[in-house]
Amino acid sequence: MNDGFIRAAAATPKIIVADCSYNMEQILKLIKSAPADTALLVFPELCVVGYTCGDLMLQPTLLRAAEHAVTRILEQTADLDTVLLLGVPVAVGSSIYNCGAVCQRGKLLGLVPKSFLPNHAEFYEMRYFTPASDKELLIRYAGQDTVLSRNQLFVCRNLPDFCIGVEICEDLWAANQPSQGLAGAGATVIANLSASTEGIGKPGYRRQLVKTQSARLTCAYIFADAGEGESTTDVVFSGHNMIAENGIMLAESRRYSTDMISSEIDLSHLMFDRRRISTFFGGGSMRLVEFDMPKKGLTLTRNISSTPFIPSDINAQKSCCEEILNIQSTGLIKRLTHTDTKAVVGLSGGLDSALALLVIIRAYDWMGKPRSDIHAVTMPCFGTTSRTLSNARTLAKACGATLHEIDITKSVTQHLRDIEHDGKHDITYENAQARERTQVLMDIANLINGLVIGTGDLSELALGWATYNGDHISMYGVNASVPKTLVRSIVSYQAKRLGGSLGSSLTDILDTPVSPELLPPENGDISQQTEQIVGPYELHDFFLYHFVRFGDSPSKIFRLADYAFKGGYPKDEILKWLKVFCRRFFSQQFKRSCLPDGPRVGSVALSPRGDWRMPSDASVSAWMAEINSINIHLDKSADSSIR
Repeated sequence: MNDGFIRAAAATPKIIVADCSYNMEQILKLIKSAPADTALLVFPELCVVGYTCGDLMLQPTLLRAAEHAVTRILEQTADLDTVLLLGVPVAVGSSIYNCGAVCQRGKLLGLVPKSFLPNHAEFYEMRYFTPASDKELLIRYAGQDTVLSRNQLFVCRNLPDFCIGVEICEDLWAANQPSQGLAGAGATVIANLSASTEGIGKPGYRRQLVKTQSARLTCAYIFADAGEGESTTDVVFSGHNMIAENGIMLAESRRYSTDMISSEIDLSHLMFDRRRISTFFGGGSMRLVEFDMPKKGLTLTRNISSTPFIPSDINAQKSCCEEILNIQSTGLIKRLTHTDTKAVVGLSGGLDSALALLVIIRAYDWMGKPRSDIHAVTMPCFGTTSRTLSNARTLAKACGATLHEIDITKSVTQHLRDIEHDGKHDITYENAQARERTQVLMDIANLINGLVIGTGDLSELALGWATYNGDHISMYGVNASVPKTLVRSIVSYQAKRLGGSLGSSLTDILDTPVSPELLPPENGDISQQTEQIVGPYELHDFFLYHFVRFGDSPSKIFRLADYAFKGGYPKDEILKWLKVFCRRFFSQQFKRSCLPDGPRVGSVALSPRGDWRMPSDASVSAWMAEINSINIHLDKSADSSIR
């Protein structure tokens, strides 16, 4: 239960229809085999008796046997902190209800009846059961006084974000699912006890239902399905268990087996999204049943990607790259056609400017305009190497753009003399070059009726790694919401797709160290490597994603990074660069507060016009205090200057 995580599990016991004693033993075996840190364990619909009992469901003998089995399970789990959900028929007066029994530490917390009873095709539940109503029934069951009601939530006292709502099988398929009201009233975890029959195409449909419902309700959805042992007279059950969180499938069982799946649910991420999404419906009145659960250490097993901006599947990567290029190009087309101007771009021979040029090429091709109207400007100075200059020339030639090569060494040298600079290779020496380049670009744009297309990426904006009134400024920033790791992925995709001299040039750019090239080369090689100064971009992109997308605390980001990179970085190095990220993210907000326009491509962006609103003088002290409380030595040599 650390950092907002809880472990949930779904299990399918091997049963014998109508043999409650046998079924009870199988359920207890699975309970005992569950991971020790399991907070919630969900079993299938009517698992105590078997969903396919038919008219035996009306027999008092079966109903009594089911109640006795629940009593025994409660007795056997009296010292267990895990919340258990069992499927059982419950007789109340002249009615029988298809219920989920919510149990913990030997106590029956409540009974939740099924709302929607299917009575078509292979289903005939209305032959036996009464559908749930809004009526609350106080009953005695399994030797305990309890409440039978669909309008109740089960919430952990010491972790209030852990709030369970229950629905049963068909409730998910209905037009007005009970989980809508449960989530609206506060449930973050919906448990579905199910007995879903098999058929061609049904597994995919069922999977999509579970994922979609978890996304629509910003919740975790645990689906426990009936399987082996159910009668196969007319239908088959496969034990298709699933755990989804906000549209993402975390775990899924092997079908046609008795199996248990488990995964960690990130309750803090769910609550963060609910609080930030203005259309999430709140309110609604439900009976709250509280339970206690001690906080335990929890071992992560779910996938935490070290590259959260990049899909893991290669086909999804290609699709992502295409979609981003299309968004960037479409945004640029609108801006160029609206202003009736040409594109001007600074071409450094580096990654960001290469991507910007690729976007401009696509935009021009879509508009049917000649690529020669693209004006690429390369401006060598003190730090430019022959490698990057050659790549800039090759890139412009290969794509058919008009190249302007303007050496700014003399003009920058004169400017430094004018301001009586002492010649040191300091921040003034560096930024004078960046600002001169921007001035040249702006003036060329004026000269040819053009717009300067910005090349700076999201990672640089997050860290403030841009010269104010230098590369920080443009007339339209096509890369503004593309992080560095994704820039690299898109350029790599285009290099393979385009091939030829253009592809070869892009490949060499990918192999070139990231650098602003503002300090003189050493033996002809780049002397100033960005990632040695501000830290690895793959770490910073990870920090950025979790900080902005989910509002994760520094301690949680540190834990997730250590887990995601699997020892790729020592703990103290992760902490060192996390400290750099937090300090720079706060201190450099003033640069983001006056960003040029640029298209948003993903769920993390920093535009001051809608994506990220933050005062430029907000204090970082609370975040730094939390970082400093992590007891690992931190190298204090990280750069904190304002570029």
